[in-house]
Amino acid sequence: MSDVTRAKHGRPVHHWRRDVIELAALFTAVAVADAVANLIGHGPDGPQLLLVSAVVLVATAGFHTWWARRHGHAPPVSDTDARPPSSETQAGPSADTGESVLWRMRTTVQDEPGSLAALCTALAGHRVDILSLQTHPLAEGTVDEFLLRAPGELSATEITRAVALAGGAGTWIERADAHDLVDAPTRVLGLATRTALDAAELPLALRQLLGRCTIRSLPGTPAGGGRGPESVPVEGVLEDTVMRLRAPEGGVITVERPYLPFTPTEFARARALVELDTVLGPRVPHSEDVLTLPEGNDITVRRADIGDLEAAKAMHERCSPRTLGLRYHGPVGDADRYLNHLLSPRFGRTLAVQTASGRLVGLGHLLWDGDETEVALLVEDEWQRRGIGGELLRRLVGMAGEAGCESVYAVTQSSNTGMVAAMRDLGLPLDYQIEEGTLVITARLDARGVAEEVGSGIAERRRG
Repeated sequence: MSDVTRAKHGRPVHHWRRDVIELAALFTAVAVADAVANLIGHGPDGPQLLLVSAVVLVATAGFHTWWARRHGHAPPVSDTDARPPSSETQAGPSADTGESVLWRMRTTVQDEPGSLAALCTALAGHRVDILSLQTHPLAEGTVDEFLLRAPGELSATEITRAVALAGGAGTWIERADAHDLVDAPTRVLGLATRTALDAAELPLALRQLLGRCTIRSLPGTPAGGGRGPESVPVEGVLEDTVMRLRAPEGGVITVERPYLPFTPTEFARARALVELDTVLGPRVPHSEDVLTLPEGNDITVRRADIGDLEAAKAMHERCSPRTLGLRYHGPVGDADRYLNHLLSPRFGRTLAVQTASGRLVGLGHLLWDGDETEVALLVEDEWQRRGIGGELLRRLVGMAGEAGCESVYAVTQSSNTGMVAAMRDLGLPLDYQIEEGTLVITARLDARGVAEEVGSGIAERRRG
């Protein structure tokens, strides 16, 4: 019986056996006493039978005492139930400090009886608990993926060495956190739900499904023109550390993880997630926030998609060449060519700002760029310097924090003082890189803290 099973029932299995023996002994004593009482009440030899009953009861009590002393506290050899170590163990050099560490580990073992048992025995020898296990069958061997809880003083090198001595090969290990305690089916269903609600979640869902990896979405027709990526078959292509899947709207989704080959099981899960996204089609959550600017005008901030294409083009026409040049870093006449890509939820998230009359006056983009995340802003000239850009940036950074991004970067020009000021107002650690007038500002995020802080700030401004 596993540790989990024992935890569910509340008592170790050897305690359950002891309870059964005690109960049987008690029933036996009661039955004998009852039989003796009947004989005493109906027979002539009452005193003799009373003496016999006393002997039987004494014998039963003696057996019960012997069994309790022999089995009452010593667990069977196979028991792995967690319990405080004895005083002798605490005094030894390998005493448990009371702290534990979660690890995710993957190793390849021979597909033969006893290989997994040897691995588990080796981990148990180092007082490592196996919290979950997934198996990925291969043509030769099996990849076993573990979630482990190990003593705090046990290093990754020691765990890897123990696994290698037990027959594991190609072992990979990294630190895990409490989010990894969710079992695999529950996690996959959660990712599928997020993808179903928002098409922009697909790259993030793939990254959480497959661990640290680089995901690139290449459109069938590049925004700047030229030749698109080489097409892939409907079933996709798996090449060791790279998988290529057909994107829902044409093009290719490339997933790369150089440090760890993908298994057929992972490839099948990723393909199923992309197929779900393809069936559901483009979609974004329909939610709006109405905010009041300092001068008293109301604006609405909402998610945007390809349906806002014409309104975005009209805003481009109202923007000055300088504003468009600061945003797109190229010929102003090419600005409209990028909108299909920018507004597609396949490549990121876009926030739109519209006035009470419904006119679009601002766009903010959060773009998935491989394993990095870019933020970009465009505010119509007439509506600049009213706090719209800062509001969009805070919301985009909050989305990045919710998505688990470690950083976001903005590409602008050193003369764009508005964007530089908005990045500084975030209150986050910033890195600056400048080359030939192009400035790249990177903000490092504490993902959860940023998401919570931005969320509370948005709620406070909404109440105001």
